[in-house]
Amino acid sequence: MFFTERLALLLETGGALQPSLQSLHEQTDNPMLAEIIGSLAEEVLAGQSFSQALAKHPEMFSSTYINLINAGEQGGFMDRVLNELLNMEKKQEELRVTVRSALAYPSFLMCFSAAVILFILLVVFPKFGVLFDSIRDQLPISTVLLLFLSNGLRDYWYVIFSGLLAITLLVNNWLKSPAGHETVDRFKLRLPLIKDIFIQIYLIQSLRVMGLSLANGVSVIDSLASCRDVVNNLVFRRFMSQAIKYVSDGKGIGAAFDKGTFIPSMVRQMIKTGEESGNLALVMKRIADFYERELENKLALLTKIIEPLMLLVMGVVVGLIVSSLILPIFKLSRAVH
Repeated sequence: MFFTERLALLLETGGALQPSLQSLHEQTDNPMLAEIIGSLAEEVLAGQSFSQALAKHPEMFSSTYINLINAGEQGGFMDRVLNELLNMEKKQEELRVTVRSALAYPSFLMCFSAAVILFILLVVFPKFGVLFDSIRDQLPISTVLLLFLSNGLRDYWYVIFSGLLAITLLVNNWLKSPAGHETVDRFKLRLPLIKDIFIQIYLIQSLRVMGLSLANGVSVIDSLASCRDVVNNLVFRRFMSQAIKYVSDGKGIGAAFDKGTFIPSMVRQMIKTGEESGNLALVMKRIADFYERELENKLALLTKIIEPLMLLVMGVVVGLIVSSLILPIFKLSRAVH
């Protein structure tokens, strides 16, 4: 975003591409970014096109970025493309912030609840263990289970910790494998409620890129390839690859999207309409904007529902633990009287 915004500004104010790149190279404090910009300036000075120079740095510039820059070079509207890329990246960042914000408070509540429960089991319960020995036969089943769990955590914490660490590593390695990655991606598109959120995220990411690409003269096939690279879901990427094949065979993008069973019918209908009317780029942008608003509303609603539910669950769990301490104490006090 730093690079794109400043390069767009320099080009808008009448600067040529190579001197603008050289100026950015000199202004950049980040050594890695400065090295990449310096390399771009040298390659453009040597006679390569800007898109060709960008393609040599895939670690920074996506295929979407390169395709759009190539279209801007050919059409003579590079500064406009850069501004549109910047706006798209800002939209993507806003989407990431929205999702992170929706997950932040529930995640905090889960961690806090776990910390409270561990504190009670490891610090509070052991102090009452000796007192409860005299009425062990009269203890509620919940107290017996929690005492057993407390003793197990204190006496065998290293075994439990090692087991959890081993399970975490195994699960992490499985998730990184092709089979694990694909299994998780399939679940994302099948689980009730969750699938709607993920589908909307994928559509926002892919259709915004495609709409921007088509509006700037990128071919449909290259636009679909850019969409495929944007979404981090193997099932969705496979669908995009099939769509590219359909378009290559001359069947049209509407027919290709009809094959996506997880694609909402409204999206399929709008894409067909946009294809028939020649306004596919506008339709893609409208769909992305619509689903972005829908997603924000849905995440806000889910957050409002999840927060009280988690507080309720937390209260029930902590209340159960505390009652498991208080009931035996009442029995002890009656025994003393």
